[in-house]
Amino acid sequence: MEFSEHIKTANVEDVVLKLPFQPPATGTLCVTGHHLLFSDRKEGGIRQLLLLLRNIDAVEKRTTGSSGTIIIKCKDLRILQLDIPGMEECLNIASSIEALSSLDSVTDMYPFFHRPRELSLNDPWGLSSPEQDYAQTERLWDRWRLSKVNSDFSVCPSYPGAVIVPRAVDDDTLIKAARFRQGGRFPVLCYCHQKNSMVIMRSSQPMTGANRKRCREDELLLQAVIDESELGYIIDTRSAHQAHQARMTGGGFESKSCYRSWRRMHRHMERGKVLQESLIKLVEACGDTSHNMDRWLSKLENSKWLTHIHTALSTAGLVAECVERDAHSVLVHGSEGMDTTLLVTSLAQLILDPTSRTLRGFLQLIEKDWVQAGHPFQQRCSRSAHSHARLRQECPSFLLLLDCVWQLWRQFPLALEFSETLLLRLAQDAYASDYGTFLCNNEQERCALGVKENTHCLFQFLLRCKEREQYINPLYEPTELAIWPSVQPQSLQLWTGLFLRWTEYAETMNKAREEIWTIVKEHTERNGTEESTQTSLNHYNTFTVMENFMDELTIL
Repeated sequence: MEFSEHIKTANVEDVVLKLPFQPPATGTLCVTGHHLLFSDRKEGGIRQLLLLLRNIDAVEKRTTGSSGTIIIKCKDLRILQLDIPGMEECLNIASSIEALSSLDSVTDMYPFFHRPRELSLNDPWGLSSPEQDYAQTERLWDRWRLSKVNSDFSVCPSYPGAVIVPRAVDDDTLIKAARFRQGGRFPVLCYCHQKNSMVIMRSSQPMTGANRKRCREDELLLQAVIDESELGYIIDTRSAHQAHQARMTGGGFESKSCYRSWRRMHRHMERGKVLQESLIKLVEACGDTSHNMDRWLSKLENSKWLTHIHTALSTAGLVAECVERDAHSVLVHGSEGMDTTLLVTSLAQLILDPTSRTLRGFLQLIEKDWVQAGHPFQQRCSRSAHSHARLRQECPSFLLLLDCVWQLWRQFPLALEFSETLLLRLAQDAYASDYGTFLCNNEQERCALGVKENTHCLFQFLLRCKEREQYINPLYEPTELAIWPSVQPQSLQLWTGLFLRWTEYAETMNKAREEIWTIVKEHTERNGTEESTQTSLNHYNTFTVMENFMDELTIL
C-alpha cells in the first residue's frame, strides 16, 4: 500500500497551532505517512511539532466560512487545535489524518520504518526469553522443566514457544490439559519465590461447562505443582456468581472434589468494557474546566478508577501473602487469563521480588508477563479515552498496571529503582510507539509478521539511550524485604503526572518537580554512600509535601 493514497493534501501554509501552555504559532503543516509535522520559522527560530499519527485517538473538525478547525485528541491525553485556512484543505487534512491514524496492517506502522542510532537490527531483540529465565534459576531444576510443546504455537496461540511446567508432567499431558482451558492457556509457572520455593502460576478458566466436565490431565498438572501434604490456592479474578454464570457458556471453575489439594477464592475484578468506560469517565473528569470542587470529586468517584486500583493491589497482596507468609503456591486465573490474571501476578512479583523492582528487572517483568505471555496489546490499546468509535476489545489493563506500580512507587520511594518518567513513557508507547515491542497480540503474530527482525525493541532502547538517567530513581536503595502496599482510601491517589499532565497549572507543577528532584539527586550524589536511608527519606518527604500541595492547587 502507498501512503500517498490516503494523503489528499500534503502541505498547508499559514496554519495556526494551539497547544496546552503555549501561545498560538503560525507555520506550515505537513502530513506524511506516519507523522503530522508542524514547523514555525517566523519567530526567530524553528518551532516544530512531530506527532506520530498512531497517537491520534479522535479527530473533530469544524468549518467556518472559507476556513476550518481540526481538534486532535491524542491517546496520551493531549489535545491540540489546528486552524487551517481553506475549507477544502481542512477537510482533506482531517480525512488524511483519520485514514493514516487507523491503519490496520502492522507492517505499515512506523516501527517497521524507524531506525534509531543507538540500536541495530542485528542486536538481540528482547531482554530475556523463557529459556534464559529457566537457565538462570537453578532452584527450579529439580521439580520444573522447560517445555517446548508449544514451539509451533499449535497448543496455545497466545503462549510463547517455550513454557516452564512441572517436571513430572509430560508434553502429551500438557496438550490434553490445554484443550480443557480456554484458549489453550494451561497452567504455567510465572514466579518462584526465592525464600521458600513456593510458586505463582497463571492460566485461563477451565472449560467445565454446565455438565461439570473434568480433565484428569489438568488435575494431574496442578497436583504435580505441590506435594501431597501441601495446600495450594486458586485465586479466581471473577466473583463466584460470574464464575457460575461462565459455566452456562462452556467455561467454569475448578471443583473442590476434583482438585482436593487446592482451595479456591474469588476476588471480583472488572475488565473489558467496564474498565474502558471507567478510563473514559476519569479522563472526562480531569478535563472538566468548571473549577467546581464538588463536581470534580463526584466525577472522580463515579469513574471508579481508584476502586479498580484498590481491587488490583489488594488481590495482588493476597497472592503475595499466600506465598510469602503462608508458604502456599498459587494459581491465578479469570476467564481468558490475558488481563486481570497478568495484572495480579505481575503486581504480586513486584511486592515479593527485589529484582523486579530494578529498572532492568521491571522491564523484563513486563516483557515476560505481558508481551511474551500474550496480552493482546494491539486489541486492548487500539483506542484510548477520546475515541468516538464503538468499544470492541479495548481495555486499559496495562495502563491500570502502570497506575498500580505508580502507587507502589509513591508509597515506597526508596524501594523501586525506576522513576515515574519510565511509567509515563511505557503508558505512551503501549498505545503508540516508534518501537515494535507492543505491536501485535502475541508471539505467534510477531513471528508471522517478522516484528523482531524488522523493528527495534523499546526495552533495549530505554536501557541504552542517553536519556537513561531520567528513568532512574535517585533515592533508590535496594531491599530484600517484601513491600506491602496500603490500600486504605487515603493511601491511594490520582496519578496526576498522567491524568493531569496536559491540564492547567500542570506545566508549572512539572517544573517544580524537576527542580526538587534535581536538588535531591545532587544532595544524594554529594553525600554518596554516607547518606543514610532515613536522610534520603526525609528529603523525599519534603518533596512529597510540596508536590501534594501543588497537586491540590492543580485540582482547585
